[in-house]
Amino acid sequence: MAELAQGTQQEFWRPPSRMAEEVEIGQTISTMAEACPGCGTEYLLGSRFCHSCGGRRPEAMSSDARADAAAVAKLWEKGVYRVQAAVSGIPWRQIYAPQWLRYLHFHEIKTRIGLSTGALIAFVAGMACTAGALLVGLFTAKTLVDWQAIQIYRAEWLLAATAAFVLGILLKKPSGDRD
Repeated sequence: MAELAQGTQQEFWRPPSRMAEEVEIGQTISTMAEACPGCGTEYLLGSRFCHSCGGRRPEAMSSDARADAAAVAKLWEKGVYRVQAAVSGIPWRQIYAPQWLRYLHFHEIKTRIGLSTGALIAFVAGMACTAGALLVGLFTAKTLVDWQAIQIYRAEWLLAATAAFVLGILLKKPSGDRD
C-alpha cells in the first residue's frame, strides 16, 4: 500500500513555483465556464478540472464570441463619445428655467416649512410611503386571498409612512417660542 502512495503526483498540493504561472492561471480562470457541462456541478474557485467527474474546464466564450464582444464594445465607446460631444456643445449658460421652479428648490422648501434637513427628508419619505399605500389600492383583487394580500401591502406601506413621520417629528428642531 505504501508503494502506491509514492507513485502519485503531488500537483494539487504543491504551491505554485513561479509568478508567471499564477498570472497565466488567473487570466485563464476568468474566461472559463462556471459549471461543468458533463455533470452540471459548479467548479471550485480557481480549479481547472471538475471535482466531481474530473472533466477539463472549458472556456466560457469562444474566440468568435470574444471578437463580437470587442466589436460591440468599440461601437458602444463610439456612441458614448458622440453623445458626450453633442452634450458638451449645448450652451447651458443661455438656457433659463421658469421663475416658478425656484419654489421647488430643497433649500426654499426647507425655509418655508421650517424643518431641518433630516426632518424634511423624513417628511418626503413619509409622503412617498403614503402615496405607495394609495397606489397599492389600484390593484384589482379577484379572490379573497388577493384582497388580503393587497391589504397587507397597504398596511406595510402605512407602517413605513408612520415610521418616517415619527422620525421627522424626532428630527424636528424645537421652536424658539414656548408658551
